[in-house]
Amino acid sequence: MKIATYNVNGVNGRLPVLLRWLEETQPDVVCLQELKAPEEKFPEQAIKDAGYNAIWHGQKSWNGVAILARNLEIKESRRGLDGDPEDLQSRYIEATVNGVLIGCLYLPNGNPAPGPKFDYKLQWFERFAAHAAKLLASGTPVILAGDYNVIPTELDAYKPERWVEDALFRPETREAFKNLLAQGWTDAIRKLYPDETIYTFWDYFRNAYGRNAGLRIDHFLLSPTASERLISAGVDREVRGWEKTSDHGPVWITLKAE
Repeated sequence: MKIATYNVNGVNGRLPVLLRWLEETQPDVVCLQELKAPEEKFPEQAIKDAGYNAIWHGQKSWNGVAILARNLEIKESRRGLDGDPEDLQSRYIEATVNGVLIGCLYLPNGNPAPGPKFDYKLQWFERFAAHAAKLLASGTPVILAGDYNVIPTELDAYKPERWVEDALFRPETREAFKNLLAQGWTDAIRKLYPDETIYTFWDYFRNAYGRNAGLRIDHFLLSPTASERLISAGVDREVRGWEKTSDHGPVWITLKAE
């Protein structure tokens, strides 16, 4: 079972890139972030024509998350997180696909930091961690995939000293991620590649992709019962080099059958 996460940076504007990638790689399940489209503007038919069922949680101009599944049923279990009834941002959707519970998330960026946006990031992180703990306690195979907007360690950034004051790398952000992992989650990429330089995001500016001046901010966190099934993981880095593409590359893992 191949599961991917991809911040598309505008699902309609980047639709040709998304469809080409789906056709070339054919993942079984895909978590998308930054749809930047309201509910009614999600390209459901084009996705269906590509062979995928879909559920989505949209929002005009910003945010938005979706889960796609190829020839598999998607049983939605949640959209949004508990803890703040006034939070209307579309950043979390969850479903069971093929016996695996999948949470697709787009964690707030938090810049400029410090400030209200950074406070929101940390508050959202707290709510997410509380929900993650409940999922972990269920004992079922759980995968929390998406754009976390977290650079976990210096290994995950090109020239990390440049990111010290950024919301993605501030001590509070890294501590929140560390505490989340400490619940019992496994960072899939680091389980398989503990010491390798691996990036998932390259800015549009200063030829970042060409220089491989990237960040690793898109992550797969696996519960113990999912982690023991992990076979492989990687980044479809070349997609970042396509024309009119997202500034993220798709990240994927494969799990062996139960």
